[in-house]
Amino acid sequence: MSAAALYDAVVVGAGPAGLNAALVLGGAGRRVLLLDGGPPRNVRAQAAHGVFTRDGATPVTLKTLGLGDLSPYAVTVRPELAREVAPDPDGFALRLEGRWVRARRVLFATGVRDVLPTVPGLRERWGATVHHCPYCDGWPNKDARLGVLGSGQEGHHLALSVRSWSERVTLLTDGPDELTDEQREDLRRVGIPVHTAPILRLGGRQDVRVRFRAPLADPPASEATSADSLSLDALFLNPTQQQRSTLPAALGCELNDKGRVVVNEHGMTSVRGVWAAGDMTGAPQYVMSAAASGMIAAVSLNTTLIHEEVRHMGAAFHKSPDEPKGEGEAS
Repeated sequence: MSAAALYDAVVVGAGPAGLNAALVLGGAGRRVLLLDGGPPRNVRAQAAHGVFTRDGATPVTLKTLGLGDLSPYAVTVRPELAREVAPDPDGFALRLEGRWVRARRVLFATGVRDVLPTVPGLRERWGATVHHCPYCDGWPNKDARLGVLGSGQEGHHLALSVRSWSERVTLLTDGPDELTDEQREDLRRVGIPVHTAPILRLGGRQDVRVRFRAPLADPPASEATSADSLSLDALFLNPTQQQRSTLPAALGCELNDKGRVVVNEHGMTSVRGVWAAGDMTGAPQYVMSAAASGMIAAVSLNTTLIHEEVRHMGAAFHKSPDEPKGEGEAS
């Protein structure tokens, strides 16, 4: 491990947060290793919206452009996963696939994994006609027949949000709606019907055919294909999420009650020398906010390196001429 390469920083994860962090650190003259362990979470999405200068670009295009931006800098990109992270005299040691590298600092940008409802047919349509973010996928479905899958506060909020793009919204709760009387009145006021019938499966290719286990009490005539089914153009939901990587927790980073890595306003975790950025911290889950959090964390990380180097210069300056040189110092 002692002979392994030493980087100023290793950025684990190459989504928008990791790419922008590596870009900022590379532009600061740092020697960086960026570990690109796989496709971005939104790789199945057809387009990313709300992205400054790149509105409507595919996630793959955004990642390709982001990797290309790193070429002028001392950023090494490896298509590898970090398997283990451990403290090291110089900072941290990371085990990759069959080898170790060392870093003065670590920045995690490993994101989250969506845990989708166990509705037959939903996973196959994820990213095509089933989406999680109306700000990303609302515009392509403007004025379309839209469904929201959810209950309680989350279903209420998402249904009202989706209505910004279309007045043709239906809330599907797949069982008890768990709404308050006030929330039901909100939905009634804006014309969002609520169907509590359990969902049997999803079908359709260019649209979403929702088949229920029982006939609907009052199916909309414009959307019903039979007494126990609806035809929608797209479906939105807020899936449960998990950390994609177990390494931050294994290293001792604090997690909140939702399983997100706790960071301060600079992206610092509870472990000294470790930062985290993007969706894994509970930040708003948009491409631009993830990229911004990567920049904030990278600037903070670089600032600590600057101050560490100044302190070491001061220690070397005040060292007695007769004092033995430390390992690795020039004689």
